[in-house]
Amino acid sequence: METGDVTRLLAQMRDGKTGASDELFARVHHELRRLAAGQMRHERRDHTLQATALVHEAYLRLVDQREASSENRAHFFGTAASVMRRILIDHARARQADKRGGDQVRVDLDEAGGVAAEHSDSLVELDAAVDRLAAIDPRRARVVELRFFGGLTVEEIAGVMGVGTRTVDRDWRVARAWLRRELEV
Repeated sequence: METGDVTRLLAQMRDGKTGASDELFARVHHELRRLAAGQMRHERRDHTLQATALVHEAYLRLVDQREASSENRAHFFGTAASVMRRILIDHARARQADKRGGDQVRVDLDEAGGVAAEHSDSLVELDAAVDRLAAIDPRRARVVELRFFGGLTVEEIAGVMGVGTRTVDRDWRVARAWLRRELEV
């Protein structure tokens, strides 16, 4: 897929051209699927949200909201990674709410026994830690978002953010160390 094709289609969507959204989806579907697969690698095996559903939900949010105002391919995929992160976090929070009662039948703690914490808890904790990092260092938080949640390579992140690969490598190392300290129990 040519970089210019995506940029051209994004411009056509902004201009309201009929069919531009469908053509864009056909052009970016494979890349979005790769991003979604990268995100789903960090999820539990029995996750109820599948990569294909994540792609479709993310794309709908991208074009339904004003996210389609991306200037170019790199910005579009960076935004797609952020949207996928939000979808997974929303899904994890909903799962936690269900776990805490939701519409479920209540069970006495003595009857429940010891139940291990689910992966959704750690995902929500990681999201909160990334938000705290963003408050003090937005660029490093963005690198984490694109690398961990988006599955982008160092080179792709450098292109999205307009910085060098050495900067991305350094930011990734520092951010990982910071997050490890934040998430230690």
